[in-house]
Amino acid sequence: MDVREYLVSLPAVEECQPFGEEWLVYKVGGRMFAAYGFERPQYLPVKCAPDRAILLRDEFPAITPAWHFNKRHWNDLRFEALPDEVVMREIRHSFLSVIRQNVTPKALREELLKMVAEAGVADAPLDL
Repeated sequence: MDVREYLVSLPAVEECQPFGEEWLVYKVGGRMFAAYGFERPQYLPVKCAPDRAILLRDEFPAITPAWHFNKRHWNDLRFEALPDEVVMREIRHSFLSVIRQNVTPKALREELLKMVAEAGVADAPLDL
């Protein structure tokens, strides 16, 4: 699976380097939902609801608290050690969570949610 290709395929995603050349940052509505650090190329930090983060860490050894991020809200996915479906599901969860909880103003949030719905991108519940 090409993680970068999947990230940029999501509606309205911006790939940028606000932290310098060592990181690729993925944003929606101006808010970060994932990052790729060249110094740790096997990991993808993604935002995650705190309760979900704990459940995932308990279920998958390849999901850990994110290095250099708020450990309560961010998980590192060691994506090559996880099934593609899990990686894509957690990227979508991060993407949609950021839109719903972090994107402002409300008009932009609603516009993005409409665009996402039209594209058929949906959050998936955990089935652990």
